[in-house]
Parts: sequence; structure tokens; C-alpha cells
Amino acid sequence: MIGNVILVGAGPGDPGLLTRKGRWAIRQAQVVVYDRLVSPAILALIPAGARTIDVGKEASHHKVPQHEINEILLREAQAGYRVVRLKGGDPFLFGRGGEELELLKAHGIPFEVVPGVTSALSVPAYAGIPVTHRDFCSSLHIITGHAKAGAELKIDFGALCRTQGTLVFLMGVTALPMICEGLLKAGMDPAMPAAVVERGMTPRQRKLVSTLGELPQAARAARIESPAIIVVGKVCQLSDQFDWFDALPLKGRTVVVTRPKDRAGTLSKKLRALGAEVVEYPCIETVERAENPALDAAMEQLGHYRWLVFTSPAGPEIFMERLWKRGLDARALAGVKLAAIGPKTAGALGRCGLRADLVPEVYDSDHLAKALEAVEGPVLLCRASRGSQALPELFSARGIPFDDIPCYDTVYESPDAGAVLPLLEGETWVTFTSASTVRGFVQSLPGADLSHVLGLCIGEQTAREARTHGLTVRVAREATMESLVELIRETGAGE
Repeated sequence: MIGNVILVGAGPGDPGLLTRKGRWAIRQAQVVVYDRLVSPAILALIPAGARTIDVGKEASHHKVPQHEINEILLREAQAGYRVVRLKGGDPFLFGRGGEELELLKAHGIPFEVVPGVTSALSVPAYAGIPVTHRDFCSSLHIITGHAKAGAELKIDFGALCRTQGTLVFLMGVTALPMICEGLLKAGMDPAMPAAVVERGMTPRQRKLVSTLGELPQAARAARIESPAIIVVGKVCQLSDQFDWFDALPLKGRTVVVTRPKDRAGTLSKKLRALGAEVVEYPCIETVERAENPALDAAMEQLGHYRWLVFTSPAGPEIFMERLWKRGLDARALAGVKLAAIGPKTAGALGRCGLRADLVPEVYDSDHLAKALEAVEGPVLLCRASRGSQALPELFSARGIPFDDIPCYDTVYESPDAGAVLPLLEGETWVTFTSASTVRGFVQSLPGADLSHVLGLCIGEQTAREARTHGLTVRVAREATMESLVELIRETGAGE
């Protein structure tokens, strides 16, 4: 059986700018062949079972030559795999996508192209530079500043000058002096506004605005490196006025997110929207218990219980799915009241078509226990196998009959410590959304110096666990994701 290849433009790095079709293609892939400029946040979307092949290209150095990349795509497709060729930006804008398709076409391999957002437009936008503005120009020209090995740049600088439009040079850092010299010799005014943007659209973005005549020297003094783009034109003078990205409160700050991989997206997305560079470092995983006779028995007599209590969003999802597999549905809960530890758990109930009867004012186990102290039993606790003892202790003390049945286990992951270890040399911000994420984080870094770690904790119980490991902590006002994000924002504003 023959496979197929999908060329996917990954965009300029911000995962929010990956197209929906591109995201779908990645999630269906069996093999992903990717370049250096594809961001870690997008690589994190690759399915766990997919095989990845890094063919990353750097300026003047190709880890895998282009002809070998072409052969890899052909070989994997001929073996019957669904192959995604993941390329930064757009695959057809100086991305050599056409070259890769030629070999596939010659061998009858089915292929598809998913365009991507190009850095030629998006990076200037993140630097406050509109590439067109009717007060300054009426055209835009995108030029590669990179030539084949051993060849000179083939650019008609005179023609570019005559357009009087905005010029965007991609992959041109090494050739920056030659580009500026070519434009100046062709008659462009040395005072023409010009800019270079390094690592565009990432929290490490740097912008340098100068003039055409002074840009090479200024870039050299600032040690501008690839990847970067060059913009030449009057629109560059609007950069300070329209620069919104550098004003974001977490611009330049790196934040480690320790939530499970399947639940990290919400927090990561909110932090990236504030300008942070997010390192997803999943330290725990929620795993349903495949064999759970105690829960199965409880489901056969749900009418026996007065209350069903959930302490995390995972609980309702796992419980209702298991109920369905047993041939039952929400009608089995008739007469049973539902308690949720917080609004996220209540929201998980809502997605199952159920409404929480009780949500404590403070969203943690201690306050949930206090809110339940006057209930009549029996109570069914459906939660993690290593849950807080606050609820069982309260029910026992008050003589309230209850069954504490784990419906899932919290398993500690072994993430790639190499993503975090370099950060520990300076102040490191790490988000913790449960005590188990704290334990998972510490266990994943045996012997590491954690004295510079600032633990940003969702609640006091999580903070207590972090303190036992010697971490400095700050605690959100409420045990909600929104409050945790606000804490991180305020911490950034206070620097």
C-alpha cells in the first residue's frame, strides 16, 4: 500500500498561527520530517506514536542535504506511511517545497500542500511594521537574501529601487552588507528607514530600526544572528508607534508548565498571549484504571449514594465514559447530588450534561471537605489514587458513610530534563497546578540545584508541597487557572 506526503507550512513559530488544516495533518501523521525553524510548541502536537526525522537546516549548514530530504520523503511514502513534511513559514515561499514535490510526482506519490503564514508578513507585524501603508508605499516585494552554495546573489537592485515599495529580505543576515550596498549603489537614499528583526514572533525577538546606510554597522554591533529578516522602506518608521509585541507583560520571560501534556494547552496559550516563552514539561499523566472492580460495583448501585464527589476535571470524564461502557448513562445518577472541587471540574461535569450541586468558595480539598461537613451519606468519592486525605478524614470524624474509590492514577512522567536544566542557572519560573506536579518536577531533576526556582502555585495545598522541597513560592488568590495567570502577570509586572 502506497502512502502519501503532505507539505505543511508551520508558520513563523507562534502555534496560534498554525492553520487548522495544518494542525489536523500533524495529528494524523505517522512520520513527520521537520526543519529547524519549526517551534517546539508545534512539534509538541506530533502524536506520541509518530516517528520524527529532524532534517534541520541552519545558515550555511544543512544537517541533511536537500536531495537526501527528497529521498526520505519518497522512501517513507513508498513504505506506506502518512508523511508530513513540516516546514517553517510557507513551504512554497523560498522553502524549496517545489523541489521536494518533483521527486514525489515522478514516482507517482500522492501529495498535498497546506500553506502556512509567512514570516515575510507576520514578523514585521510583530515588530510594529505594516509592510504596506498607503501613505508610504503601494507595493511589497519579498526577496531571498540567500543564494545557492558558491553562487552570488542575483538581485536586480535597480529594479527594486524603482518600485519605491517595501522590501522584505528573507534569510539575508549573512548578506546584509551586500544587500545594503547593492541598494545604495542603485541610488536608494542612505536615510531610508530600515530594520532587522531577529527571532521574530518568539519571546526572544529583537528588533533593530536604523537607516539603510547605518544598518550593517548597527546589526554588527548588536550581534544580530540568524534567523532574522530585513525590512527596507518608509513603513519602518512606524515601528515604535505600532509595536505591540514588545509591550506584552511577559515578553522575554520563560515559564515552565508542568501540567499533563493533554491539559497544558489552556495555560500555555494564555501565557504565550502575554508574551512568555513557554516550556511544556509534563511531569505527570492521568491514567484511567483499566481494571476497577470497586468502581464497577459502585456503578451498579448508584442509587445507594446521596453524593458523588469529584476532585479534578479528569474525574467526570473518566467516570461518565466508564458508565457509558457499562450500558448506563446520566439517568443512573437520578437522585444523586454532585460536588465539584472547583469551576474547571464543574465545567467537566457540564460537558457531560450534568450540573454541580456544590462548588466550594475556595477551590481545594480542605474547603470542599468543609462545604460537605453537613451532608448526609452515603458519599462516593471518585478521584485519584493519591488524593488528599482531607475528605476521608472529615467523613470518618463525622461518621458519614463513604466509599473512596480511585478511578485513575497519577503517574509521574520522565520528561526531557535537557529542556529545563539550562534554565536552572538563573531564576526559573515554574507553574504548579497540583501537589503531584510539584513531586513530579522534583523527581525528574534528581540532584539539580532548585534554589533559583520560583514556584507559581495554583493553591495553598500545592504551595505547601513546593515548600517541603525548598522552593520559593507565590500563591494565586484563587485556585483557578485564571487566577494563576493573573499571579504570573503580576509577578512579571513587579520585576
